[in-house]
Amino acid sequence: MLIQKLKFSSDIKIVVPLLLLFHIALFTGFYLEGIEPVTKEKTDIPKFVEIEKGESIFTVAKKLKAEGLIKSIPVFLFEAIRLGVHREIKAGEYALFPHQRPSEILEILSKGKVYLHRVTIPEGATIWQIAEILEAKKICSKEEFMKMAEDPEFVKSLGLPGPTVEGYLYPETYFFAKNTHPAKVIKKMTDKFMEVWQELETLVPERKLSMREVVILASIVEKEAFYEEEKPIIAGVYLNRLKKGMPLQADPTINYALRSFRRLTYKDYVSVKSPYNTYLHNSLPPTPIGNPGKSSLLAVLKPAKVPYLYFVADGKGGHIFSRTYAEHLKAIEMVRSKRNNAKDDSLNEG
Repeated sequence: MLIQKLKFSSDIKIVVPLLLLFHIALFTGFYLEGIEPVTKEKTDIPKFVEIEKGESIFTVAKKLKAEGLIKSIPVFLFEAIRLGVHREIKAGEYALFPHQRPSEILEILSKGKVYLHRVTIPEGATIWQIAEILEAKKICSKEEFMKMAEDPEFVKSLGLPGPTVEGYLYPETYFFAKNTHPAKVIKKMTDKFMEVWQELETLVPERKLSMREVVILASIVEKEAFYEEEKPIIAGVYLNRLKKGMPLQADPTINYALRSFRRLTYKDYVSVKSPYNTYLHNSLPPTPIGNPGKSSLLAVLKPAKVPYLYFVADGKGGHIFSRTYAEHLKAIEMVRSKRNNAKDDSLNEG
């Protein structure tokens, strides 16, 4: 009996370490497998994961596992604790890849390296058009953006003449994270405007117009000109009209009042009772009518020295410029005649 007990005790001393080694080996293999990426095959197509504010590391791990971005939830949790980042995960939208190790993913999440969406603001876009672009990209809501864009106190804090940020949201390609506060978006765009403006001021140190006046005229030139080379000429025409006390008679200002850039009728010219109607009001509109680019700003700062007071669209994207109203009427008649002939030709071809 004593011999049997001694033998059993001896067996235990051998079996326990073996079991311990087995479990260690098992865990080590499980751990080493878990810290490897899901796949070693690299891809340029990311998987998007959105982490909500206040979500636990366990919830995050489940999301990653469901998206096929990690092999093991327990190993991911162990790694987060080991690296000391389990309470450092930042909320936001992330672009992650299956070829990334859990440690790489944890670094991205803990440092808040959120995905940045590419947003291109076209030249001449209005604040409400920009608001729609941003909402479509899920950067911020249209309503929240407009509220900030039309807040006189906020505009004043940016050092702009106001009353809105219209004209000062520089058209450019930007990168914003999803759900960015509109104030941050506006600040980035207006900072870019000021950067460009300061550059232009060094090119044209002597100017008779205020920044506000330059931007208003540049926004009209932006809407009128299709060809870059015509911008300084159109700017010159408008400046000539202002010097003579003539109304600008710029169709795009009425379009802005209507919030519709459609073809105008005679009724629009006389019935739109708005300070933006430059046919009825002999002055600049109250604000810019869009956000002009660099070339339009420069066109107003360095306009062409031309004798023209009138211009009409030639139907091909360009304009016919005239010195007198009589010349202008002839140009209009010529354009109409060509348009009618083109219609007749198309009917004959049909």
